Amino acid sequence: MTMAAPQGQSLSLSNISDDSGTFAIIAFDQRNTLRRMFTAVGIEATDQDMRDVKVEVTRALTPDATGILLDPQLGVGAVTDAGALDSSCGLLIASEPTDRGDFDGEPRSYSIPEQNAAWVKSMGGDAVKVLVMMNPQREVRAGEPDITLETVALVQSIVDDCREQGIPSVIENLIFAPRGVESLTPEQRERAIISSAELLTATKPDLLKLEYPGSPEGCRRLSDVLTVPWAVLSAGVDFDVFEDVIKVSCDDGGASGFIAGRSVWKEAVGLNPAERATFLSETARPRLLKLREAIAGRATPWQNGGR
Repeated sequence: MTMAAPQGQSLSLSNISDDSGTFAIIAFDQRNTLRRMFTAVGIEATDQDMRDVKVEVTRALTPDATGILLDPQLGVGAVTDAGALDSSCGLLIASEPTDRGDFDGEPRSYSIPEQNAAWVKSMGGDAVKVLVMMNPQREVRAGEPDITLETVALVQSIVDDCREQGIPSVIENLIFAPRGVESLTPEQRERAIISSAELLTATKPDLLKLEYPGSPEGCRRLSDVLTVPWAVLSAGVDFDVFEDVIKVSCDDGGASGFIAGRSVWKEAVGLNPAERATFLSETARPRLLKLREAIAGRATPWQNGGR
């Protein structure tokens, strides 16, 4: 039986990492985004269409991945029923709500109490993943809630719950442009990623899933504030771009690997079963293997991540 770690001590991430302590995780917890991807190629997808592609991607890629991130609505049950998850691959389960909260046009993170660590364990999960959205640079007006502090408190409660249940917590943050700001400059984006990470690392999650801060210098600044391991997310960028992002994140930021989704498998959406099988074996799998080569000797073992 897995025992809860003492307060402040990380739980083992060995079920979602390789023997060297690094991460090569496939992200396929997309739900609303996946439906939009089908629509973009002219298909009004049914839930079964989305389950099918999750099963096929899982079957094709998990023999070469250390973990796969799936959603509980469309992914976990379908993959489990199909026996598609390779026995060598860990399972991360997304437990955040499918719809984001809102405060005056800005995302406001929240949780569903029933979708907790015990719930993830009951589905066979090896780790709990929760997505939040935060930008500490947002203006806090008089009389309004500080949604940044709310988010930090939410994450702390999730981390504490996971530690009590003896299952690792993986916290993902996506930044956003505050109200009144059309888009962030590269400098603003870097500051938001780093300042968010500094607040989140204080809650002591077992792993942070973070956006690339944009440069080697940004990665070094990010590394300076982290006290827990982190993995870089792909954010749907083209594969060749993400391959470079991984190398810089590991070399300059001390990243322990990657959690990559659309950069690896996005073209599978909209293909017929035969075409999809060919794409997955001839393109997506080689991409995953190439990303694993990119972190070999570069990624920091999670046991040595942070400070």
